[in-house]
Amino acid sequence: MTKKILLLGSGELGKEFVISAQRKGQYVVACDSYAGAPAMQVADEYEVFDMLCGEQLDKVVAKHKPDIIVPEIEAIRTERLYDYEKEGIQVVPSARAVNFTMNRKAIRDLAAKELGLKTAKYYYAKSLEELKEAAEKIGFPCVVKPLMSSSGKGQSLVRSREELEHAWEYGCNGSRGDIKELIIEEFIKFDSEITLLTVTQKNGPTLFCAPIGHVQKGGDYRESFQPAHIAPEHLKEAQEMAEKVTRALTGAGLWGVEFFLSHENGVYFSELSPRPHDTGMVTLAGTQNLNEFELHLRAVLGLPIPSITQERMGASAVILSPIASKEPPRYEGMEEALKEENTYLRIFGKPYTKMNRRMGVVLCYAPNGSGLDALRTKAKAVADKVKVY
Repeated sequence: MTKKILLLGSGELGKEFVISAQRKGQYVVACDSYAGAPAMQVADEYEVFDMLCGEQLDKVVAKHKPDIIVPEIEAIRTERLYDYEKEGIQVVPSARAVNFTMNRKAIRDLAAKELGLKTAKYYYAKSLEELKEAAEKIGFPCVVKPLMSSSGKGQSLVRSREELEHAWEYGCNGSRGDIKELIIEEFIKFDSEITLLTVTQKNGPTLFCAPIGHVQKGGDYRESFQPAHIAPEHLKEAQEMAEKVTRALTGAGLWGVEFFLSHENGVYFSELSPRPHDTGMVTLAGTQNLNEFELHLRAVLGLPIPSITQERMGASAVILSPIASKEPPRYEGMEEALKEENTYLRIFGKPYTKMNRRMGVVLCYAPNGSGLDALRTKAKAVADKVKVY
């Protein structure tokens, strides 16, 4: 049952997915806007082109005639996926899911208005004046984001009216694609954030991984840990929300569904990604019987997933670049990092650096019931030993 998979986006998450696919005998064509991207290094073929250009995307699909298209990033001309699906190509999880989740307006309206999920109060703004009007209704602080972006690009926490003009410009500059519209949200006073990795299957029930706690900076992942502590009633609430929204979006695959947790007000739906999630890299520490990439592949291919079991605790911490350079990066401190027991190191293989670009991740594990705070501290300390230059 070898399938030809066209992977749209070839970052570190795509690389791990390709490795899982290769272990199941699949044929993968990795695509991205630059040569030498991580997933290209392990794929059977690769293509370099602008995936926001519909004509170029059509050419690549026509050339390779894939059985399956797996989007891994947001910067894609997603409306074309409906056409490919009509032609009989499987889109993961579905063309509907990818189109809705790539646009915060579509997914937020679906979650809040159609499905009745609890979310932060929100408005949309197509101009600075509309942004100011919305801020008056919501109050300060508030959160301003582009409708289409990733990794926190264009996102800002606005504490006063004086900061709105900067938030508008920053949000528009950080927007992906040609949509110049922002979403302004109520700032939720949450106690913690979790990612609930959710697996929808072609022929089986929806499954859930143990919740993953995470810390973000500027909207971008910095560390994650599993299992995160969550009250049983709140976990049940989050699972019900995740099942409801993934069912509405349709398709088979792994989803990263994000929630805010408040001891006072319970669970708020935040966002979701229709693919493996960066915070889920902690599963590469063997926290589960099947990591998130293996789960995604099995769901995509329709292979059985008997169960998902929590095997041990894990913590991840990213390795960031302090420089921007087109030269191939070099690393030091790996020997010191790997002296630590129960520790894995993944260098992603990105061909050049940007300021604060994720270049690798440290993964630490310990038996269930150990001190999670100590494990998180260890992962961050080990990551600090690896320097990029």
